[in-house]
Amino acid sequence: MTPFAQTAAQTDHYDVIVIGAGPSGSVAASLLHQQGKRVLVIEKQHFPRFSIGESLLPCCMQVIEEANMLEAVNQAGYQFKNGAAFNANGRSTYFDFTDKFTPGPGTTFQVERGDFDKLLADTAESQGVEIRYGQRVDAVDLSQQPRLTISDEQGQSYALSADYLLDASGFGRVLPRLLDLERPSNLPSRTAIFTHIQDNIDSVDMGDYQIDRNKILISVHPDNRDIWYWLIPFSNGRCSLGVVGEPHLLGEDSDLETTNLETILMRLVREEPRLKQLLSRAEIVRTPAKLEGYSANVSTLANDKFALLGNAGEFLDPVFSSGVTIAMQSASIAAKCVVKQLNGQAVDWQTEYAQPLMRGVDTFRTYVQAWYDGRFQDVIFYQDPNPKIKQMICSILAGYAWDESNPFVAESERRLNMVVELCR
Repeated sequence: MTPFAQTAAQTDHYDVIVIGAGPSGSVAASLLHQQGKRVLVIEKQHFPRFSIGESLLPCCMQVIEEANMLEAVNQAGYQFKNGAAFNANGRSTYFDFTDKFTPGPGTTFQVERGDFDKLLADTAESQGVEIRYGQRVDAVDLSQQPRLTISDEQGQSYALSADYLLDASGFGRVLPRLLDLERPSNLPSRTAIFTHIQDNIDSVDMGDYQIDRNKILISVHPDNRDIWYWLIPFSNGRCSLGVVGEPHLLGEDSDLETTNLETILMRLVREEPRLKQLLSRAEIVRTPAKLEGYSANVSTLANDKFALLGNAGEFLDPVFSSGVTIAMQSASIAAKCVVKQLNGQAVDWQTEYAQPLMRGVDTFRTYVQAWYDGRFQDVIFYQDPNPKIKQMICSILAGYAWDESNPFVAESERRLNMVVELCR
């Protein structure tokens, strides 16, 4: 690979600069490079680095294939995933993602994101994409041609320009912060506390209950349906474990600031009987962390100079693992628009990027809101579901939230409310 100093001396202008080398950034860069565009990815951190969002949805696999990364992902040895299991007050149910309404992949993987994100970035580099790690974006000037001020790891500042910018910085939200685009989310502020465990589940006698490592397990707190847990098995005998709720539900404000997060997390795990038993021999292998007030929104998703991808634009909630799917879909949609604009054609960024992207985001939003107000939980745990309706809902949970031939996408709120009435 060309040394960084030599590359910087050769050029300071690119067709597209992508901020962030996570899934949306690597995929977008790959797709643009395939179309002959000169692309540079600027990444603040060095990979591998930890991130949550570890349970992919099958819909992702289509975009991964589009970016010519499918073979690398399939051969990486990640935990196979074919659905989602739910548990509440001793009741269990599951969705099999291969039994869905929408055509397309029905299986995917559960991944440790440090390794997964590095794999995607390395694959993009192997295709010819240039990535610079350890580089921080300090300022952006859109008065003429988009221009970035960058700091390297030695504290040296330099400038880069591009015909177009893509912000794939995730929760770093670089352009929303620098351009004052951030707006409050319409979702309540929630906190996630999470860790990795050596689960030792195989040595626990669960009686008739069996955990399926091929599925994410979502559990509901027995006394408060606003609190839920994720358990994401990996292929190495470990799991990602997390709990989510509004801060006051997880503990006193002072507790969340001063109490050991491991103490809070494991106290909450012990309050859910099945998880308590399932994880009775688990060992924490990663210092627990928390993510607060993660839901986000912006005033502008895109214009003729920049577009926001994935979490840099809007993040809903981790409950249905939609984050990486939205990120990859945004990369795919945006890349097509960028190529069109760079090739001299007019692009209406509102109707060709923002609106198509938000159709899927708003579908997910319907189900996130219905999860927390209890409507969707009533549907999930209904004992005698209609098979056809379950297939349509399953498609959304598998990530196919953009398939408007699915009535539960085209009219998400109305259709869901009809089913809620039947289940109550």
